[in-house]
Amino acid sequence: MGGVTSSMAAKLAFFPPNPPSYKLVTDYATGLLLLDHFPHRENVDILRLPTRRGTEIVAVHVRCMSSFIELSTHLRVNLMGYDYSGYGQSTGKPSEQNTYADIEAAYKCLEESYGAKQENIILYGQSVGSGPTVDLAARLPRLKAVVLHSPILSGLRVMYSVKRSYWFDIYKNIDKIPLVKCPVLVIHGTADEVVDCSHGKQLWELCQEKYEPLWLKGGNHCNLELYPEYLRHLKKFITTVEKSPSGRSSGRRSVDGFEQARRSTDCFEGPRKSTDRREKPRKSTDRPEKLKFHEFKFTHTDKLEKLKVSFEHMERSRRSVEYYDKSRKSVDVQVEKARKSVDWLERIR
Repeated sequence: MGGVTSSMAAKLAFFPPNPPSYKLVTDYATGLLLLDHFPHRENVDILRLPTRRGTEIVAVHVRCMSSFIELSTHLRVNLMGYDYSGYGQSTGKPSEQNTYADIEAAYKCLEESYGAKQENIILYGQSVGSGPTVDLAARLPRLKAVVLHSPILSGLRVMYSVKRSYWFDIYKNIDKIPLVKCPVLVIHGTADEVVDCSHGKQLWELCQEKYEPLWLKGGNHCNLELYPEYLRHLKKFITTVEKSPSGRSSGRRSVDGFEQARRSTDCFEGPRKSTDRREKPRKSTDRPEKLKFHEFKFTHTDKLEKLKVSFEHMERSRRSVEYYDKSRKSVDVQVEKARKSVDWLERIR
């Protein structure tokens, strides 16, 4: 059942371009991996990284003072970005579990190949990317900081105003964000029609270490980088967290224990009440404009209807089981009373 759910979620959440938008070539003189038609830069490394799930993802590491490159220059930081499994030239298929393995591979590369320390790393997750970002951040006690750009409460909550976390939901950030111990910056557009701004606001309220959020008035799901406030606020955040000493948990966790630790963050003692306060159903997310590949898109209403029917069927089944359980308990009580009555007659006789 879990495999079926994962496949359904993958069809709704991931839209890798086909064919891939770029090609990789190897420079036989130097042995370096290059992006086809792009000149080699000394401060940019193109990498292939193996993951624990057997896929191989493509990543780009940009050293400071190198657009992605421009962002590195403005913020004066080194950057690493990567393609999910099934995107671009990364192998495998996109899925929730594969994205967890993908971000772990990128983090492991930063540690082992570039000597980066956990307390000097800031994780950045946008839209669906907030899922693997929050998941990893919840398992890194000495992480420097986290930036969540147009994040989601969970996959199901993008479509429905559910009040609890269901087992078949994906990217349950609402349950994991309270486990993140480092400062968190949330950025969201107030006119976002793909992921409502309430997602970002509720995640911010659940953070242990809240940093001043950025609610961009009129911003939608894919244009926040164009606002001047975006870069200013992001730069201010990075400067602030770099100046503040990290006094968080001691004891570094090995990347070898990621899978076991990640499973622990997926466990909760039963249906959890959501902090989602929206009572009215969300507007349709169908939009005529073309969205970027890494965004949470739902353009097929027939798929949404099938998921809705499946969800409602599960809910009715759960209520039916609860009703049966109550009926069984009632019968047990009546039998118990009858047995006591017979015992009483036996004593009189």
